[in-house]
Amino acid sequence: MPKMKTKKALAKRVIVKPNGTLKRGKAYRSHRATGKTTKQKRHLEKMTIVSKSDMKNWKGLIQK
Repeated sequence: MPKMKTKKALAKRVIVKPNGTLKRGKAYRSHRATGKTTKQKRHLEKMTIVSKSDMKNWKGLIQK
């Protein structure tokens, strides 16, 4: 059976931390930001940890 290929679209958007958890960027930041406060936009810039329920599926797609 051949090796599974890495899903490059996901691999470009996720950072794998040394302990195995995944970090991702937040949504709702790229456009239509005029209605959001400065505080909202500042918090959306930060990365967040992928939830445990999604972690197993995402790791299977990244193959790391």
